[in-house]
Amino acid sequence: MKILHVNANPKPLEEASSKKVTEAFFNAISGKHDITEIDLYTDQPPFYSYLEYRNFWYPVFIPEYQQSPEEIAASEYAFRHGKLVNEADLLVITAPMWNFGPPAILKAWIDQVISPNLTFTMDETGPHPMHKIQKTILFSASGGTYAEGDTRNGLLAIVRTAFGFTGVKDFDCAWADGQNSFFFKDSAERLAAAIEKAKLIAGSI
Repeated sequence: MKILHVNANPKPLEEASSKKVTEAFFNAISGKHDITEIDLYTDQPPFYSYLEYRNFWYPVFIPEYQQSPEEIAASEYAFRHGKLVNEADLLVITAPMWNFGPPAILKAWIDQVISPNLTFTMDETGPHPMHKIQKTILFSASGGTYAEGDTRNGLLAIVRTAFGFTGVKDFDCAWADGQNSFFFKDSAERLAAAIEKAKLIAGSI
């Protein structure tokens, strides 16, 4: 199995609960799969531009549209990372939740790779995947606690919805919530529970 792991946490492992959860997952599947690592803080995505929009969406609306060299050049990052997405069987994302949503750098990456004629095609019936991803897994952490369906949890909603739009129906998550030890005295126990959940997910891969 080819796994694409996208890291959107800038902290070192010893300070990053979401990375500790991810580490438990990969330790549990070590040596079994082909893993490609992307650190978004090393390979930073640009913000989505009007040139990219024209490059990807104008051919959907105007079939005879010919992209300009400037539009193609502006889409270089998207082309490169879209290829990695299309080659993967499993997508793993490591990200904390900041201010009720994803780190901006993760949202920028999602904007790059969720594009027509890159990771999906579009017709009158809707989107159709060009990738072969069967499952998306999110490993995350947050200072506060958020029940399933909590509208304050924008990270979970964005990741699930964005890749669900491209045809990924299977989604799983191990979340270390309550990591602000000032408010939650059981933060260590919450992290341990998320790590155990990550191990369980690994056993199903």
